[in-house]
Amino acid sequence: MSQEESFVTHLVELRDRMIRSLVVVLVLFGVCFYFSGDIMKFLSQPLYQALPPGTRPIFIDQAGAFFTLTKVSFLTAVLLSLPWIMYQAWAFVAPGLYEHEKRFALPLIVSSIFFLVVGIAFAYWFVLPAAYRFFFAFASRTGADVLQDLQKYWDFTLAIFFGFGLTFEVPVAEMLLVKLGMVTPAQLRAARRYVVVGAFIVAAVLTPPDVLSQFMLAIPLIMLYELGIVLAGFIKARSRAPDDEEAGQAAAGAAEATTSAEATAAAIAPPTDPASPGSSQP
Repeated sequence: MSQEESFVTHLVELRDRMIRSLVVVLVLFGVCFYFSGDIMKFLSQPLYQALPPGTRPIFIDQAGAFFTLTKVSFLTAVLLSLPWIMYQAWAFVAPGLYEHEKRFALPLIVSSIFFLVVGIAFAYWFVLPAAYRFFFAFASRTGADVLQDLQKYWDFTLAIFFGFGLTFEVPVAEMLLVKLGMVTPAQLRAARRYVVVGAFIVAAVLTPPDVLSQFMLAIPLIMLYELGIVLAGFIKARSRAPDDEEAGQAAAGAAEATTSAEATAAAIAPPTDPASPGSSQP
């Protein structure tokens, strides 16, 4: 197969796998849109629990409900189909990887999905309820009624989900950098003081402009960085062991080859003539 034919074959396979991923997303989108009311009620629980008694959320324009339900259904479908999408990506690139690359890449993909889901779950169960209780407590001091627009609630919620989902990928990024040899666990430990400052800067960028949300993102980010250092040290130790084993095998192979070469040279060397001038006489 020529190089051009091989390139076309890869493009066809990539197209097929992208179509498979898109089909699953569209099917799940249809299912999620059918149950969008139930999904919306479930994901809005942090808001309902924090609302003052006797109040409920509203939409301030006619199309707000439709666009909000569509957005929630699509993002839920993408999240649910993420394992299938990652599998298609893995099936596309895996044939071109070495065995040791496969042993590292597959756990990396699984851990990426795991930390993403954990980050979103943490935001849903802990951050959103605390943030809305904080906001409504301040609103009650003014004596004004709070009318929460569900469309704005989802803009706020998606920003929180995105920030925490991305932040919880920090250990995965650290393991990848150590595996690629770009940094060492010792360098990661030495950068702690800068990470603390950077965590609050990242939290200020990724979260809405309130102090509580920023602290609830910055503190887990620092803890995740420490977890990443531990996991990176484990990755470094595991990668060092195969390298030492390969080096030992290479040294043993070289010694065996040298011994074999010496034995072969001795076997084919011509015998010494006793009558030659350089030989000793009895």
